[in-house]
Amino acid sequence: MKVDSPNDTARLATELRLAVGRLTRRLRQAHAVGDVSLSGVSVLARLARDGSESPTSLAEAERVRPQAMASTLALLEQRGLVRRSPDPADGRRSILAITDEGRAVLAERRSASVHRLGAVLDEFTAEERATLAAALPLLDRLAERL
Repeated sequence: MKVDSPNDTARLATELRLAVGRLTRRLRQAHAVGDVSLSGVSVLARLARDGSESPTSLAEAERVRPQAMASTLALLEQRGLVRRSPDPADGRRSILAITDEGRAVLAERRSASVHRLGAVLDEFTAEERATLAAALPLLDRLAERL
């Protein structure tokens, strides 16, 4: 695809949005009813990677409204996947951390998604897989700038 003009860029943006949306929907459909939502998995992954954070920090990092983050955190807390404790620096605030059960759910979810993606990627040629791998840093940069 040529991307020399604003129309080409708009077409690329449209096709990228559609492709990423389809990929996300297909991965979402692969999980059982009652499973942790994608937003919940994203929060678990962030807590596992970055350590404990406040609800406000999580909402900012995930780029969602504080009310939406509160709902996600309530469900995760109810299932025992995260634990809330007072912020040692400011007792009025709370800090959330992933629990061992949360880490197990995250690993299980990642394993299922990775297995499903890997099985499909095995059907691609080595060159196609290399092209996808080369695009990953650009996709990460795109996600960070949105």
